[in-house]
Amino acid sequence: MPSWLKKQMAKAFLKKDKYQIKMLNQCWYYYQHLYK
Repeated sequence: MPSWLKKQMAKAFLKKDKYQIKMLNQCWYYYQHLYK
C-alpha cells in the first residue's frame, strides 16, 4: 500500500470518518485492480 494512502487511512481512522475510510478502501481496491 502506498505511503500516502496509509497516512490518509490513519487520519480517517483517528477521526472515525466512516465515509473517508470507505472512499479510501474503494481507492485501494481500484488501485490494486489496475496494478496487478
